[in-house]
Amino acid sequence: MLTAFAPMVWGTTYIVTTHMLPEGHPLFAAMMRSLPAGLIALLLARQLPQGSWWWKSLVLGTLNMGAFFPLLFMAAQELPGGVAATLGASQPIVIAFLAVAILQEKLSVWRVFWGVLGMIGVALVVIGPDAAMSLMGILAGLGGAASMGIGVVLTKKWGRPEGISPIGLAGWQLTAAGLVLLLPSLLIDGVPPTIDGIAWLGYAWLGIVGTLVAYTIWFAGIRRLPVTATALLGLLSPLIAAILGAVIASEALTLTQLLGFALALIAMVAGQLPSPKQKVQISS
Repeated sequence: MLTAFAPMVWGTTYIVTTHMLPEGHPLFAAMMRSLPAGLIALLLARQLPQGSWWWKSLVLGTLNMGAFFPLLFMAAQELPGGVAATLGASQPIVIAFLAVAILQEKLSVWRVFWGVLGMIGVALVVIGPDAAMSLMGILAGLGGAASMGIGVVLTKKWGRPEGISPIGLAGWQLTAAGLVLLLPSLLIDGVPPTIDGIAWLGYAWLGIVGTLVAYTIWFAGIRRLPVTATALLGLLSPLIAAILGAVIASEALTLTQLLGFALALIAMVAGQLPSPKQKVQISS
């Protein structure tokens, strides 16, 4: 339940991006979300990587944040929030197959099934009849899901060094991601011409709560939970995004959307449970 806090907070990304941040600066927004949070985490943890964890932190930081954040912001700006959220909801399915390739786990048909149903449920909630499509946005959404999917599986594979706190691990990755993004964000996006108080609040929310706190909890959860089951908790992100959109826009949820909510929540909970075959093995 604590791990579920992370995707719930991530569900605020769409509304913050579209209502609080300057438009057209996805790389700069990604850098602002990662580098300050990473430096704060390093100051709090007072722990630096050792040995192979220098390059592992760079790889994980690039996959989990450095590539994922810009693709997320790009998808949010190029597509309606519902379409972008649905593409992000494909992540549990991606992770289920990556766990087979990278972790040598048996393919969990049970969790793939619930992942597909969960994605359908999210689609029912967030995709409207007038949803516009953008090829660049679709590629960004799928690329983001793949990038973080690989990062989550590698995080599970490599674990956490002995004696290193979750906030320390998050700090290594966030700092690495911020440094990877620093030069491209300044050269390609540049600094937005105006950053008002609302924008600073948006950056602070995404950086401190949506990144530093959320990723610290997320990495601790990945270590203790099955990787595909953890990924299914990500279905909460688009659901929270839909709720916030409805509340802020004062839009009533339709019966189809309510059915989608129910389906996504059932899929998320059922995906945490062992398959019927595993239950039989355990009982015997």
